Amino acid sequence: MADQTNHGTEATQKSDAAYWSANVRIIVISLIIWALVSFGFGILLRPMLSGIAVGGTDLGFWFAQQGSIIVFLALIFFYAWRMNKLDREFGVEEE
Repeated sequence: MADQTNHGTEATQKSDAAYWSANVRIIVISLIIWALVSFGFGILLRPMLSGIAVGGTDLGFWFAQQGSIIVFLALIFFYAWRMNKLDREFGVEEE
């Protein structure tokens, strides 16, 4: 009986580790996208994007003022959608 309990615990630990690994991967990807858009496009790459016009201003300024906010909101919805999907895959979804 103890052997079955130990085996079940190992399977649960592997499942937990896989869940958190997938969760951290989603977070890291989201943070990289956020940093690239807000810091990269809005600040570092702004001179290169200055020749592209969007809404009466250059693309670098647009990313710094509006684009990064829009991408941040999109990332929030993506994260919620992907985590709900991940929760269903691992059987830990909310009712």
